[in-house]
Amino acid sequence: MSSARLPVVYAPHGGGPWPFVELGFGTKGELEELRRYLASLASRTAESPRALLVISAHWEEPQPTLMTSAAPPMLYDYFGFPPASYAIRWPAPGAPWLAPRVEELMQNAGFTTARDPERGFDHGTFVPLKVAFPEANVPVLQLSLVAGLRAGDHLALGRALEPLRDEGVLIVGSGMSFHNMRAFFQRGAEPAAEAFDAWLRDAVARPRAERDALLERWEQAPHARLVHPREEHLIPLMVVAGAAGNDRGTVPYNGTFAGLRLSAVHFG
Repeated sequence: MSSARLPVVYAPHGGGPWPFVELGFGTKGELEELRRYLASLASRTAESPRALLVISAHWEEPQPTLMTSAAPPMLYDYFGFPPASYAIRWPAPGAPWLAPRVEELMQNAGFTTARDPERGFDHGTFVPLKVAFPEANVPVLQLSLVAGLRAGDHLALGRALEPLRDEGVLIVGSGMSFHNMRAFFQRGAEPAAEAFDAWLRDAVARPRAERDALLERWEQAPHARLVHPREEHLIPLMVVAGAAGNDRGTVPYNGTFAGLRLSAVHFG
């Protein structure tokens, strides 16, 4: 058991395998700033976590599903990148021993759960965590999003998982606070990205009840559907905020990716 409550983290994972191959978008300064933030994650806890519970934007199932392989394979769930992108390795161990505890918490909150013993680490998991934990020595349990992507469901899921913070488990939501792929390659979306990001930073810093109410109604935020035509990259934040309890959000990273504003959010 942990002697200190761990924080919860919503981190931007960037585009494709960007830290490891040249992709031709994003400036060197932008990419280095994001890389430095991700590399700092392991040092932001008072003690090393005994496991990571990762909620990636790149996995959706009809019910919350746990990846239970003891040695998860790599899942290169992107296409059109250089050959080196498909040779990346991050051999972190799985954490099937943690699955019963996570299932217990979710089922007690009324969720029906499932397991997937074959799924591997998608790039929403292995890209940021290969930077944050390059030695791949912390066990990882990946949890899916729930189809339908309802914010309220994922806030409730996070509330169920909050006790894990006192059990040595670092909960990480991996997404992007701006995710409109067309806009990354066009000009003109910068004001919308700035306005939405300002709303987000304000919302996460509010007291719990106000924060959760704002996040549940995220579609009312400025330019919400331009910033997130589909919300799968925002929804991991809802799980993280649900697990935050009374902690208010802080923003340890506020940079840009291809010129568009991104934030990371930590609680605790």
